[in-house]
Amino acid sequence: MSTILSAVAWPYANGPRHIGHIAGFGVPSDVFSRYMRMAGHDVLMVSGTDEHGTPILVAADQEGVTARELADRNNELIVEDLAKLGLSYDLFTRTTTGNHYRVAQEMFKVVRDNGYLIEQTTLSAISPSTGRTLPDRYIEGTCPICGYEGARGDQCDNCGNQLDPTDLLNPHSRIDNEVPEFVETTHYFLDLPALAEVLTEWLETKEGDWRPNVIRFSQNFLEEIRPRAMTRDIDWGIPVPGWEDQPGKRLYVWFDAVIGYLSASIEWARRTGDPDAWRKWWNDPEALSYYFMGKDNIVFHSQIWPAELLAYNGKGTRGGKPGEYGELNLPTEVVSSEFLTMEGRKFASSRGIVIYVRDLLARYQPDALRYYISAAGPETADADFTWEEFVRRTNNELVAGWGNLVNRTASMIHKRFGEIPEPDALDPRDEHLLDQLAAGFGEVGDLIRTHHQKAALAAIMRLVGEANRYVTETEPFKLKSEEQQPRLRTVLWVLAQAVSDLNTMMAPFLPHSANAVDEVMGGRGDVAPMPRIDWVEDLDVTNDDGSARRYPIITGDYRSARTWERRAVVVGTPVAKPKPAFVKLDEAIIEEELARFGA
Repeated sequence: MSTILSAVAWPYANGPRHIGHIAGFGVPSDVFSRYMRMAGHDVLMVSGTDEHGTPILVAADQEGVTARELADRNNELIVEDLAKLGLSYDLFTRTTTGNHYRVAQEMFKVVRDNGYLIEQTTLSAISPSTGRTLPDRYIEGTCPICGYEGARGDQCDNCGNQLDPTDLLNPHSRIDNEVPEFVETTHYFLDLPALAEVLTEWLETKEGDWRPNVIRFSQNFLEEIRPRAMTRDIDWGIPVPGWEDQPGKRLYVWFDAVIGYLSASIEWARRTGDPDAWRKWWNDPEALSYYFMGKDNIVFHSQIWPAELLAYNGKGTRGGKPGEYGELNLPTEVVSSEFLTMEGRKFASSRGIVIYVRDLLARYQPDALRYYISAAGPETADADFTWEEFVRRTNNELVAGWGNLVNRTASMIHKRFGEIPEPDALDPRDEHLLDQLAAGFGEVGDLIRTHHQKAALAAIMRLVGEANRYVTETEPFKLKSEEQQPRLRTVLWVLAQAVSDLNTMMAPFLPHSANAVDEVMGGRGDVAPMPRIDWVEDLDVTNDDGSARRYPIITGDYRSARTWERRAVVVGTPVAKPKPAFVKLDEAIIEEELARFGA
């Protein structure tokens, strides 16, 4: 058994999330985490809403509310959406907690005292209309290296090179399209050159293990490594230790947000009553950690966050020693997905090119979305969401393939026996199907463990096809005479075992329907434990008026998840007349949805 940290990218709280976001960080991380729990590993899955930075202030100003009010509202919306999708977080929290402030400031002080945060005067991009610092990634322009017109002020997604806003040609703000002003200001910079050697050595150990796109982007970053600003001129964020007399300077959101993986683990431990429980995932060198995100966040997780960890550990050229958290583990793997587009166009909420998670879940089953993302999502290449493909995969694969196998198996058992029958002697066809299913646990499990989820789901659906073919060949619906009863009992028992095996394999991908299918086959519907939303009080701070600061978290008890192995069906289990586990979609919704979104 291994100890597994599943570190999931923090959705930004300037608005509700669209399906492109959860295709990158949400569903892939949950499939992996659910499988690893079923396989017997000790998993801690953490994340939360990222709530600092200029875009929050801009959105709050536009709505006439405070930044905290906006963050509170969007945090609640995002929590609701992710819980409905079935994402099995041990803790989904937020970056505006007292716990997170304390952990981020402790990290900053130790990195600074170890010599890896240095003060420098630099040119900072300022919004002419508000006077606020513009985040690097909210400035766009033309890359001076490759000429790509959509480069950001921190990196170019086309060539992978690290950039500063001043490097861009024709820079403009993504927030309001203003041309930024560049003014001199003093900030703390993370001294990446002092960490370059150890970063390079660490990254070289990952070649061949990580996805090629992640390695390529990370190595490009190292070619021209330079200090990176870690504070900002802004009044919404975490105060800078040592600069308490300068309330207009705060930690850069990208310094504080990645620390959330650690702070969420610590908050989880504190809420369990064992404040040091998090150390099992962070201090034990044998523990494994996997970070899930979209490709626009690769550099921050494969370079900036590891650099912060190495600096905290005192592993760069300046030496140093860890602080109270001890030596912290670096990522085992950065698991990055590519981009999801919509009907051939890039998601853009401001232009209405968007499908919000909550809107889709209001009209369709959550597992239909989870299935689509797992089967056709941007695992290793950009992918396009189309309503036609969504309907086709739901109807032809989920309903006509998997759903049909479950429904007709349960229907025949209910009609002929009312319970799972006792088999007679197996013939070669029976044994062949059962052997294929038994082997499927190893094949599918290895594919999920190594982040090949598309291939894993394809392997399951191939086995679904084999089981449906078995029905066609054995024709149990024709076995009606008394002499044929032993054979009928055997075939239906084999099918009951097939549905059970396949449902176990499907559970990481389709947890809602895994429970529904289990109930159809006479079970308790407890194959895949589901997350819940709890309202909790902040552990460290109160509101300005002294009242408790409360917020929603996603959490759950997932220890009862079905184990990743064949579970023999119990002869005599009652099977009622089944209800379909999946809803077939009317093809008319394609035009309706296209019209709704103006496509």
